Amino acid sequence: MPVTVRFAPSPTGNIHIGNVRTALFNWLYALKHDGQFILRFDDTDTARSKQEYADQIAADLDWLGVKPHRVEYQSKRGIAHDAAVEKLKQSGRLYPCYETAEELDRRRKIRLTRKLPPVYGREALKLTAEEKAAYEAEGRKPHWRFLLPNYAETPFETKRTEVHWDDVVRGRQTVDLASMSDPVLIREDGTYLYTLPSVVDDIDMGVTHVIRGDDHVTNTGAQIALFEALGADAPAFGHHNLLTTTTGEGLSKRSGALSISALREAGYEPMAVASLAVLIGTSEAVAAASSLEAMAATFEPSSSSKSAAKFDPAELDVLNRQIVHGLPYEAVAVRLADAGIDTNDPRTAAFWLVVRGNVEKVADAAAWWAIVTQGPADEAALEGDDLDYARTAFSLLPEGDVDASTWSTWTGAVKEATGRKGRALFMPLRVALTGKTSGPEIADLLPLLGREGILARQP
Repeated sequence: MPVTVRFAPSPTGNIHIGNVRTALFNWLYALKHDGQFILRFDDTDTARSKQEYADQIAADLDWLGVKPHRVEYQSKRGIAHDAAVEKLKQSGRLYPCYETAEELDRRRKIRLTRKLPPVYGREALKLTAEEKAAYEAEGRKPHWRFLLPNYAETPFETKRTEVHWDDVVRGRQTVDLASMSDPVLIREDGTYLYTLPSVVDDIDMGVTHVIRGDDHVTNTGAQIALFEALGADAPAFGHHNLLTTTTGEGLSKRSGALSISALREAGYEPMAVASLAVLIGTSEAVAAASSLEAMAATFEPSSSSKSAAKFDPAELDVLNRQIVHGLPYEAVAVRLADAGIDTNDPRTAAFWLVVRGNVEKVADAAAWWAIVTQGPADEAALEGDDLDYARTAFSLLPEGDVDASTWSTWTGAVKEATGRKGRALFMPLRVALTGKTSGPEIADLLPLLGREGILARQP
C-alpha cells in the first residue's frame, strides 16, 4: 500500500512555524517514500473556521514548496461522520452522558481525595430510560463518549489494557487504556470533536501514516481503539517534538507568533524557514538545505529528540544569510524589481553579485541600489584631516574607463602621494563613496558607479 500522509490544520488562523514543522515532516516522509500528501482542513468548527485562513494556509505551504496531491475539507464529509456515529451507537460503543462540567469537576476532585485516578467512572451507563428522560425534560442535552475496550465482563471494573505501536519517531510506545477516561466524541450541541472526524477521514482516505506533534501521544491509544471499533486497521503513528519560543512558551495561531505569512512578509527565504523548522530539535546539524527534495533524501523522523526545541529567530537569520549570499541573479530578479530596483538597468545583474554578500534579505539590496544610483547614504561623514585627505585622493582618480583594476591603481597612487596605508587609506574613500563604514568591496563597486558617478561624490 503506498504511503499516504495528511496535514490537517484548522483554518481558524494563520499557521506558525510549529504547525509547519508537522506539515514538513509529513511532506518529507511522502517525498522520501514516493507517497501522497493530503491537505485536509479540519474546518468542523464553523464559528471560527474561515475560507480566508484556508487560502492563506495553502499559500504558505505552496511558498515553502509543499504541493498537496489532494485537498479535502472535513466540513464536506458530514454524511460519512454521521454514518460512523450510527455504527458506534448500534454496537454500544457510543453512549450518552448528561453530567454538567461542574458535576464532572466535583467527581474528579472526590476521586483525587480518595487517591484514585481522576478518570470518568461511566456513571452514565447506569442511567435508566426514565432518568435519561428526566434529564431531557430539564433541557439537558447529552454529550457522547466512546466506550474504551478496557474491561473484561463489566465496564465498571476496568483492567490494564495495553495498546502498543511502533512510533516512526519515538520507537516502541505503550498506552494503558485503563488509565484513561472514555473520550467525548460529540458535544452537547451535536458537533463533533476532533477525534471522530479525523479517524473516519483517515480510514476513508487511506492514510497510512499519521505524523504529528508529541502532544498527541496519549491520545493515540484511544484513537487506535476507535479505528478498530470502526472495523479498520490503524495507520502507523509518529510523534515529533514540539517547538516553543526562546522563553519556552508554546506557539499559538491566536497570538500570531512566528506565523509563516509574517516570516514571508519579513523577507525570509522559504528554505531557511523550512530547514530550521525541520532540523531544530533533531540530531541533524542545522544547516540551510538547497531544496525540500534534497532534505527528503536524508530525512529521518527518528532523529527528532524527545524534548521540546526552542525556536530562536536569530538562527533563522543565520540560515537566511547563507541562502541569500548564494542566490544567483535569475532567482531574485523579480523580487529585486518588487523592491524598487530597475532590472532594466544593464548594471543590475552585476550589482546583485556585488552586494548579495552584504545583505540579510533580498529586499535589503534596495538600499545599496540607492547608494549606487543616487548617492552616498547618510550613516557616516568625513571631517577634519579625513575630509582634506579624501579631497586629495579624488584628484588622483586614474584617467580612463573604470574597471576591476581601478581601485588598486587608485589607492596605489593615493598611498604614494599621502603616505597613508591600511584603514586610514581606504576608510575615508569608502565613506565618501558610500556614506557607510562597511559593505561590498570598493573595487567591485567602482565599475557600477562609473567615472562620473565616482567624481560626483568628491567631497
